[in-house]
Amino acid sequence: MLKCASVYTYEIDNHDAALNTIRAQLEGKITLLENTVGIIMCHPEFIGSGTLRFICGNLPFNIVGVTTAAQAVNSEAGELVLTIFVMTSDDVRFKTGIAEHIEKDLAASVKTAYDKCSAGETETPRLALVFPPILLQYAGDDYVHVWKEHIPQTPLFGTLAMDDTPTFEENETIYNGETGKTSIPFILCYGNIKARFLIGTIPDDKATPHTGEITKSSGSRVREINGINIYRYFESIGFEDNGKSSVNYLFLPFLIDQKKRLDYDGIPVIRVLDSFTDDGTAIFHGDVDEGSTFTILKCEPDDILSTTHEKVKQVNAMPDVNGALLFSCIVRRIVTMDNSSNKEFEIVRDSLRSDIPFMMGCAGGEICPTLIEGGIPTNRYHEYSLVILII
Repeated sequence: MLKCASVYTYEIDNHDAALNTIRAQLEGKITLLENTVGIIMCHPEFIGSGTLRFICGNLPFNIVGVTTAAQAVNSEAGELVLTIFVMTSDDVRFKTGIAEHIEKDLAASVKTAYDKCSAGETETPRLALVFPPILLQYAGDDYVHVWKEHIPQTPLFGTLAMDDTPTFEENETIYNGETGKTSIPFILCYGNIKARFLIGTIPDDKATPHTGEITKSSGSRVREINGINIYRYFESIGFEDNGKSSVNYLFLPFLIDQKKRLDYDGIPVIRVLDSFTDDGTAIFHGDVDEGSTFTILKCEPDDILSTTHEKVKQVNAMPDVNGALLFSCIVRRIVTMDNSSNKEFEIVRDSLRSDIPFMMGCAGGEICPTLIEGGIPTNRYHEYSLVILII
């Protein structure tokens, strides 16, 4: 049996009041079973005030998570808030770990942490929840690839840390109240846990005429489209003129069909162009494989919110739901700010079935399987997406 509950506090400065609020909500919602873990998200101000550390240090279970810019739980949606999603069970075991100093060697750090956390286990995890930071030296796919080296048959779900500064310099990860900018806290779930996943992006019918093939790239760096320098390609379609952009690339979702991948599952992913280097190379937030084809999509607020409504309806129709975790790309929030700064979060709060405990956070990048076939997941890094874990 797996039980879940979501709790929250808006109290930033009064440590005792914040802890008492969390405890009272927990006692009213759930009885802790043999194995318990918490996933936490909060505005960075809870770190500076010391309230985050105080809460984590006074709860009787391990807690991992990230900072974020906006959140929602069953009755609330806001920004200056701390939320915890609690999972407790007699037949699911939760083991927590942290990969530290990933800026030095991501692969070695994850291997050391995974080996330590999984020591003594005779089976592979049924689910892994991972919470990386935003680091300029790593693309989102780097985090997915390094975990696939150790648990290729385990579904991987998570979010990159986030904050509300223009360059996300306050994003931090959280492990039992300690925070950092170069670590990955994680949870390995063993035993009787059933995980289902949904992904909402941009409707396929929002395509523009702008398409192409990636003819030269390495990881997240793209040099050529259709055999010409990528910057020249954007000039040819009117996006660039003598060094001046006529578009904001943040609001141009690239629907990438990665058909050359060995683990290709037929499902495209969205990528965002972050910047250009002096030599005209385009840097994306995630991998853009050579040989991939793409279509640039249009993105309006209603396009995003329509997928939110659709995915919530799908969750509501599911049987045997104990809880749900939802992570939504920061760009989705920016695009929909004309409606309300937290419109998507309010939709989930108001529309998700009241008997489903959930926590939703704003993501700096989303990690979620696109397909599980024959027991083997196709773990992917996403952008512009709402990813949902249903347990």
